[in-house]
Amino acid sequence: MTESLRPYAVGKLNTRGRARNESSHPYRDDFDRDRDRIIHCQAFRRLEGKTQVFTPGLNDNYRTRLTHSLEVAQIGRTIARVLGLNESLTEAICLGHDLGHCPFGHAGEEVLNELMAEYGGFEHNCQTLRIVDTIEHPYVEFAGLNLMYETRLGFSKHSGLYDHPQGVFFQEQSCSLEGQIADLADSVAYNCHDLEDGLRARLIEEGQLSEIELFNEARQKINACEINDRVTRRTRIAKTIIDILVGDCIEHSQKAIKQAGIDSLEDVYAGKENLISLSPPHHRKLKQLQIFLYDNFYRHHDIAQAAPRIRSWLEKLFEAICKNTELMPRYYREFIADEGLERTVCDYIAGMTDRYCLKTLAKIRQELL
Repeated sequence: MTESLRPYAVGKLNTRGRARNESSHPYRDDFDRDRDRIIHCQAFRRLEGKTQVFTPGLNDNYRTRLTHSLEVAQIGRTIARVLGLNESLTEAICLGHDLGHCPFGHAGEEVLNELMAEYGGFEHNCQTLRIVDTIEHPYVEFAGLNLMYETRLGFSKHSGLYDHPQGVFFQEQSCSLEGQIADLADSVAYNCHDLEDGLRARLIEEGQLSEIELFNEARQKINACEINDRVTRRTRIAKTIIDILVGDCIEHSQKAIKQAGIDSLEDVYAGKENLISLSPPHHRKLKQLQIFLYDNFYRHHDIAQAAPRIRSWLEKLFEAICKNTELMPRYYREFIADEGLERTVCDYIAGMTDRYCLKTLAKIRQELL
């Protein structure tokens, strides 16, 4: 694979390696191993039980954090392969970019950030690094997963409409192109699958999308007026929007890389703007879809009404565990001396699935009766 990479891709000759040296593997390169370490870690498995938009278990057809991450990786691999970039590194960043999300989605993150305001706050990109650097513990020799520098860089600089990296500093001005792909793939994936899930839930209707250009472009491309089955129609529309955006990203990014005169990975790191991006017309169209979803889906009464309950749940859980640390496993309690009580409790709660969070809260309430 390395031989076919572009000179500005991350590869074995320009990687900054791991914090702790490890012997090479006979048939997997370092970024293959990173991808596999992420897939096999506990935090990745728990993404299945964490909210994307809908609470897991409400309907088996809605996305969870886990299925979202898989869709991001599928999009990311395609872009990386066509552009001659490191596909395994791209996949690792895509699969792990949401490891730091807490239960109950962005509503849960807002509450944890407020609870931790006096102790450094809470931000899920920073939390992802805490998970892979410290909290996961599958090895005897060291804490964390000991991931490659470039994988960790991708996590730290992951940015988007709902991702604002803070508190974690790397010396690079920009992320690798592989990390930039993860940002773009994330945005494409969640906008398209949230559109599909919103239509499935009947919280939005096709008639509301009459002025959304990407929706109309996709409808025309698949001749949607001849598809009578609404399930098939909404699925094909969402997938076609992905195809339109990915194709545009590849074509525009190829031109941007050439025009910027990028010859090496250091050129990429020194850049001030992402080179993996959509053309201005399609960036505008995607932004239009994002705004529509924010106004009509994410802020829909059926979604927004859960926020006060989520606040109450997390506040009560945080307070109860701070008062009685025996509610945490011994492994977490051992972090208190170095990390502090509040940060340790935050780490524990952030790692919970939605259902385990509610189960733990119910157990606490029962014990207080």
